[in-house]
Amino acid sequence: MINLVRGGRVSALTLLLAIFAYAGTASAEADTTLAIANSSQPIFEESISLSKEVVITKTATFINNKDKKLVKTTASARAKGATTSSAAGSFTATAYCLRGRTAMGHGVRRGIIAADPRVLRLGSTVGLSGSGYTGSYLVSDTGGRIKGRKIDIWVPSCAEAKRFGRRTVQVN
Repeated sequence: MINLVRGGRVSALTLLLAIFAYAGTASAEADTTLAIANSSQPIFEESISLSKEVVITKTATFINNKDKKLVKTTASARAKGATTSSAAGSFTATAYCLRGRTAMGHGVRRGIIAADPRVLRLGSTVGLSGSGYTGSYLVSDTGGRIKGRKIDIWVPSCAEAKRFGRRTVQVN
């Protein structure tokens, strides 16, 4: 009986040793493969400053395979502190009175509007006129039904939001 127990312990110990040895070689091979893959992917990034206001960035990533195909090319242009002319103009405005946090994490308060982030970027400041709610507003929220040239102005009471209804406002 004692010999049986000793034999079981020896077998278990041998099995554990074999598992650790296999795991060590597998991770070493994976590290080598990963190092080869990372070194074969050159990443090119080029930035061009046209003026103090406009920056154009172009990035290309290649994979080192038989065909050396271009996998990803991206280019972006951004103007610092400028509102695009397509964002200015006439918008349909409604009002909302929900409590809580905005999409940017701010608490709701007067001066907050919700907009489609593809039209008005989150964090931008816009001026409204022609609605009785003239002034400067922060685009801090989005909404499920706010698509395109629509905005939603936050007001503290739901009765005020109902009185507001739907209006056309000028965004500049």
